[in-house]
Amino acid sequence: MKNVLTRSLALISGLALAGSLAACSSAAPAESAEGFAQDSDTLVMGMVPDQQSVDSTWQPLVDYIAAKTGKKVELVQSTDYAALVEASIAGRIDIGNFSGFTYVAATNGGAKLAPIGVTVTEAGAEPGYESLAVVPKGSDIKTIADMKGRKVCFVDPGSTSGYLYPSAELLAAGLNPETDITPVFAGGHDASAQKTAQGIECEAGFAEDAVIETTGIADGLFAEGDLEVINEVTVPGAPLVMSTNLPTDVQKSLQDALQSVTIEDIKAEGIEVPEAFEAFFYELIPVEDSYYDSVRKVCEETGAAQCQP
Repeated sequence: MKNVLTRSLALISGLALAGSLAACSSAAPAESAEGFAQDSDTLVMGMVPDQQSVDSTWQPLVDYIAAKTGKKVELVQSTDYAALVEASIAGRIDIGNFSGFTYVAATNGGAKLAPIGVTVTEAGAEPGYESLAVVPKGSDIKTIADMKGRKVCFVDPGSTSGYLYPSAELLAAGLNPETDITPVFAGGHDASAQKTAQGIECEAGFAEDAVIETTGIADGLFAEGDLEVINEVTVPGAPLVMSTNLPTDVQKSLQDALQSVTIEDIKAEGIEVPEAFEAFFYELIPVEDSYYDSVRKVCEETGAAQCQP
């Protein structure tokens, strides 16, 4: 079963990589700018293609990084997860918001990255979040095994909580993620949740907990109660990463500014913090590369081709 999954993911990955650097194509390789993706006055920040409001949601952290480093921060949302992996391998980003899966794939491919930390939503919380399996209200699908023969929404072939961990859950339930269901790649957590709530393109789906429980409802994509959670699994927190191509002093300034930064630190800089940001960010908790060993284990269990770009 793993071999089947590997072959299909390899095909998907190959298709996705065609033109995958579109979002970052204007940036020069890091070597041409003394370790910077673009130039010494700019930090290029790559983002996974998740929520529609990525610009407004992340703006407080972007403004904080700019204030602390004295550099312009250029926020670039990748066309897909594979694009972010390829861009990081090519040295076209300086910092980024990655999924755990994207980070593992990128570093496996030779990207020179180090995790700065992961976000927590409240004081004392452990880093990490939940990958939720959901169905429309009133569905007869009650378990992962009940998804057999159904149309199932995923986020993207490179999403940790929206495909890698769900694939492992399907395999554990005795289902092949390619042949025992009809997979639908929605492109983002919000789209996966919305399509599942509508119950037309997808009869079940996967997305991260923040979208299901908070932002999807706040953005009007579906109403509270439209989705029922039938399974959940904890996923390592998505890392904020930096390129180790950057000059040592810049890496140190990023670590000093961002490791253990709290929302109060950001507000103290006079930066406006909208509710959307406060909903998911309280503090950035430092983590080491080994924190993502569990992602590597799931990569082995699923045989996912994206684990090796």
